[in-house]
Amino acid sequence: MRLTTICLLLAAAGQSALTAPAAVAEGPTLSVDSESGFSDARLANLERFIKSDIDKGLIPGATITIVRRGKIAYQRFLGVRDPATKALMTADTIFRIYSMSKPITTVAAMMLVEEGRLALEDPVAKYIPAFSNVKVGVEKVDAAGKATLDLVAPRRAMTVQDLMRHTSGLTYGFFGEGLVKKSYVEARLGEGDPTTTEFVERLAQQPLAYQPGTTWDYSQSTDVLGRVVEVVSGKSLFAFEKERILDPLGMKDTSFYVSDPAKNPRIAEPFPNDRTIGAGAMVNDPRVVMKYESGGGGMVSTTADYMRFLQMLLNGGTYNGKRYLSAKTIASMTSNHAGAAAGVVPGPYYLPGPGYGFGLGFAVRTEAGTNSATSSIGEYNWGGAGGTAFWVDPKENMFVLFMMQSPSQRVKYRSALRNTIYGALEK
Repeated sequence: MRLTTICLLLAAAGQSALTAPAAVAEGPTLSVDSESGFSDARLANLERFIKSDIDKGLIPGATITIVRRGKIAYQRFLGVRDPATKALMTADTIFRIYSMSKPITTVAAMMLVEEGRLALEDPVAKYIPAFSNVKVGVEKVDAAGKATLDLVAPRRAMTVQDLMRHTSGLTYGFFGEGLVKKSYVEARLGEGDPTTTEFVERLAQQPLAYQPGTTWDYSQSTDVLGRVVEVVSGKSLFAFEKERILDPLGMKDTSFYVSDPAKNPRIAEPFPNDRTIGAGAMVNDPRVVMKYESGGGGMVSTTADYMRFLQMLLNGGTYNGKRYLSAKTIASMTSNHAGAAAGVVPGPYYLPGPGYGFGLGFAVRTEAGTNSATSSIGEYNWGGAGGTAFWVDPKENMFVLFMMQSPSQRVKYRSALRNTIYGALEK
């Protein structure tokens, strides 16, 4: 088998720039940085763990990448990307990244904030007037013991910051209980191939699950944020992101759909019996190009592409000599915007978990000892419903990227990978 040859280049300014070949076959992988501070013997536990799940038929395959101190410390491409074709995992395998779209959309919005064209305190209705009439759904029980939904006025307007930190009052309908969530499912928001504008207008007709600014609830907030980016920039979300983020970073395979048939064989697929991501929500087919561009969960990407995005974040907003955001902006985005000091409480489905707050687009580790996963205070992360996940650890000058396509297995890896990887860190 061929050696994987992913190399890392350092820009003249001292910031890291990652490059990868168009295709990489599974096989023995070069350890690019032998001085990364990891124990090779202990990192072998990571590969055994993932291979064991592949051998058991739990997942088709996965890619795992660790970059530390500006160099690739560890990278493996394991198993297959498609159970039907048995094609091997590669650096250019295309994954549905679902909610890992959110950080990209949030970075796009923060670019507009830095330019003074958008402000965190702006009401969303300033850009999308349909939200000026939104109501909050309050569940009550009538005399017969039946749950009913009262619609009341919001105590304050939903803001752009609320969209970025999931305190808008919006929710998701595909998981959890409640009459508002049920209303989302029954509304069939995506039915009939709506445009992004039409989808968000439909969303604005739904009741909010909470008063804006009070409760963290995972939601379609970032979809609305994507529409705000469109209104402010005068371009489609993809056109803006392609111009300002994707093309400059060299993220050539990151988009909302795979419109080029030549790329179809590179799309990762889950097992046929593992295609459900929630109530009424199935794994989508990115080959079918739709009008809607979901800033909250619609993108596809590759290991090679997303590494570049994460390195830019870890570098404090620069990559290969080009600045995308200021270091201060990145620091603000990766601070806790959703804690008690902000008047925000965790909702019943608080996905960041204990010991984590939430910034602008990321979960952020705020304390040690309250979560089963090992990491550093200040580590920030997010993942996707299809099985992809990442975290960035500024204290260790490190990021980790995990890519697979298996909705049913996504949760188990979130803490297991951290504990295994930090367990192999020696210096």
